[in-house]
Amino acid sequence: MRVTLTTVIDITETNARNKEDKLAKQQQANYLTMLQTVGLRVNANPIHCIEKVGDVSDFGFGTAITGKQRYWEFLFEHDYEGAVTEETLTADFDLVPIITGLKDTAVINNHAFRTKDATEKNILFKLSDN
Repeated sequence: MRVTLTTVIDITETNARNKEDKLAKQQQANYLTMLQTVGLRVNANPIHCIEKVGDVSDFGFGTAITGKQRYWEFLFEHDYEGAVTEETLTADFDLVPIITGLKDTAVINNHAFRTKDATEKNILFKLSDN
């Protein structure tokens, strides 16, 4: 099973450690937060985490997140069919704290992943067989 997670929150994997630059450390913190939240249900096998820029108006984010934005796509696999669904990921990620103001371009009025708010939804999930 494959899952694509798309977000306007900076989840860049930098592998930064404590004494390295602050931006890279905070990006890595968001990446690990995302990975650990997925890990509540499955052991994710990351395939890639890609930073992109484009018009996100039709992606399904909240109504406050439109136009040209920087966004991240994280693709991972897991071995257990049915272990995660869009509903379980939506429930698990809602209101999980994150760091904003990194390389993200969308205006984030809170410091959390939002999955249920029609205005501020900032993360999406898509499941596929492969």
